[in-house]
Formats: sequence, C-alpha cells, structure tokens
Amino acid sequence: MLGIRYLSKYCSQRYHMIGELLCKEKPDIVLLQEVWSEKDYLFLKKKLSCTHPYTHYFKSGVIGSGLAIFSKHRIHDTLLHRYSLNGYPYMAHHGDWFGGKAVGMAVLSLGNLTANVYVTHLHAEYNREKDSYLAHRVVQAWELQQFIRHTSAGADVVILGGDLNMHPQDLGNRLLRSYTGLRDAYAETAKFDGCEGGVTLIADNPFISQKEIFPFEKGIRIDYILFKGSSRAEIGCDSMSTTKGSVADSPFPFSDHEALTAELKLDSCVSPQTGNDKPCKNPDSAGNLAELVDIVTEARTEVKVGLHCAERMRYTAARTGVMGLALLFLELAIAAVPWFALGAEQPFPQTSFYLLAALCFAVLLTTFLLYIFYTIEIKSLQGAEDQMRLAVGSLHEKLRGFPATQPHCASMEPPEGQEPPARDPEE
Repeated sequence: MLGIRYLSKYCSQRYHMIGELLCKEKPDIVLLQEVWSEKDYLFLKKKLSCTHPYTHYFKSGVIGSGLAIFSKHRIHDTLLHRYSLNGYPYMAHHGDWFGGKAVGMAVLSLGNLTANVYVTHLHAEYNREKDSYLAHRVVQAWELQQFIRHTSAGADVVILGGDLNMHPQDLGNRLLRSYTGLRDAYAETAKFDGCEGGVTLIADNPFISQKEIFPFEKGIRIDYILFKGSSRAEIGCDSMSTTKGSVADSPFPFSDHEALTAELKLDSCVSPQTGNDKPCKNPDSAGNLAELVDIVTEARTEVKVGLHCAERMRYTAARTGVMGLALLFLELAIAAVPWFALGAEQPFPQTSFYLLAALCFAVLLTTFLLYIFYTIEIKSLQGAEDQMRLAVGSLHEKLRGFPATQPHCASMEPPEGQEPPARDPEE
C-alpha cells in the first residue's frame, strides 16, 4: 500500500523515496496503484515534472481509485471504467468498496505506433481458504478483459500493469490472459533480477502480516506487467526486475508490494517500402478456443455460486426487515392501548418505549439499504453470467468452424481403388 494519509506508516517519507527512485531510473511509463490522496499525486507530479511531463490521475469512489500514470510520451486520451462489483460497504475495515476499484486507460504515441496502456487494481483476497470475494474478483477480471478487448481494437501495442490480487494460475488471471491474448512479462523474459519466483508480496516486508501470504512462506506474485502486439507491431520483454524489500539508506521499503520494472522491445510490422502490414503471427487455434470455453465455463460456475450467496443474503435482509416491521406494528398497537381503553396507563416506561422505536427504525433502515445493495449485486452477477453464457455459445460456434481431427477414422479409409471392408452391423 503506497499510503492512506494519517493511517499508513511513513507515508510522506515513502512518497519522497518513490519520487527519487523514478527520477533516477527514468522509465518511459510509470503505473501506480493505491495513490489514495490527490495531494500525494500532486507531489509526485511536481517531483517528476522534468522527467515525466505527461500525467493523469483516475478519480473514482469515495477516496479515489488510487490509479495514476506518469509518462515521457504524450497522453492523447484517457478513459476510466469502474467495476460493477467491488466488495461490501459494511466491510469498512477492508475498504475496497470505498476505494472504487477500476481500470484506467491512456492512449499514448510511441513513435509511429499507438499504445493503449492500462492500469488497474482488483479486489483483495484476504482469506484464500474462505474467499468471500471470489465472485466479485472473477467479475472484475471479466469486465477488465472486456474493457481491454473493446477499447484496444485500434491500438498497435497493449500494456497492462497493476495489482491483480490473483496468483498466476487463479481463475480470473487465466480468464484475463486467455481472452485478451496478453502475455506475462515475467514468463516471457529471458533475464530476471528480483525476488525468487517473481513474488511481489514477500514475508520480510514490515508493512504486511503473515496472514496475507499464508500458506505461502516465501511470498506470492499478485502484481503483473502484461502486454501484447498486433498486426502492426511485435513486442517482447528483454528483461524484468523487482525491488527486493529493503532499500539502501532507509529503515523501511517503498511499499508493502515490490515494484516491477520491465524493459519491452517493440518491432514494427509495417514495411517501410510499401507501408503495408507485414504478417504477424496471432492465429486462433481449436485448442486455444477449447481451453477458453473451459475457463469461461468455470468462471460462470463461480459467478453462479456468488449469485446464490447474494440471493440468500438478500432473503435474510428481507426477513429481518419483516421482523423489524412486525415489531414496529406491535409497538404502535401497544401505544394505542390508552386511546382505546380510557384511563389505562402506558404498559411500558416512556424511555424504553422510545428506545424500542429507535431500534425498530434502525433495523428497518439497515435492512432496506442492505436489500437494495444485494439487489444491485444480484443484477450485476446475473448480467455477468448472461454475458458469459453468450460468450460460451459464440466460442462453440467458432469451434464448429474448425475441421474435426479424427485419426482413428482416417486409418480405416481403404486404399484407392479398393472396396471398403464390410462392417459389423452392431457397430
């Protein structure tokens, strides 16, 4: 976590350290998450004004999305998409709902090529064994891949960086990479310098608790740089590195997450003589489509599980609200006793009567708000499940366009000029 003012430890000192590091390293593009305070963004903007003159801060939610981009190259356009599901407002100690998790896009010019650069931060996991946010994170991954696919059609290069809060083989990660064709810089690079296994949340970091990485003793890899080219440009990763926790001349690291740096190499596929696109390899194969069908089906199953859970929670909220309403009517009936029985005294003390009324109204208001919230969650989950169902049908249609491979049938074909052998009627 880069810093929540007045809550995070050594917040201003760490922003100063990050600014010094970026001024020294001078990367072409910087993607930051968890910059929750706009004052901290403005500090970095001023600090990097000479090296990175083009910047943008993506605003969302109550305290902001925390997403920011700094670039040496001109930013021509930006767009923000806030995820439809983002945790629960009553889980205030987690804070994801208030942060307004989102994906931000910036369109940059890299020479004669157009690059779509995305920065995002997905919902945290908190408990891997009992992950109550899994359906939300899967829907976020689904919306992220949709956003990238639909906005990058005209881009020559696509780069995504951010805290995905997912392990490399987690469902949402596989869904994102399989659907978009994005490649993992860590898996692609031939030269790596950093923490073992590329982990970005390490056990030695003083800003994290062991619960965050349990049961992985050495740490987990949840931060990524992903990329892909197009028919006009090929892209690869020459080298990649991460910070390693401790910082020289400082008693604490930059953040609870390790920073990622990737050196990407761009090769234009446009012929300088003709100006036409050279053929670049990017075919869809039957095997890839079949794998994608399985992944989307698995994601759809997880969304259905989340949907059933949300429906149960809405039912519980409605039932509690009905009980609160019945209690309120009972109290009103008791209050009406003196009106119908002249001279009768109020059976309850006045203070207790008012406290009970306040409790009834509090229960009704809370359950009403929860009912609305769970209804919104159910609609979002239903919408995502419907989209996945359509996607699976479309993928099946594409699969039918591939010739079926049946080697066992081919071996039974008779040689040319011979009659086919007689078959057993039972076959």
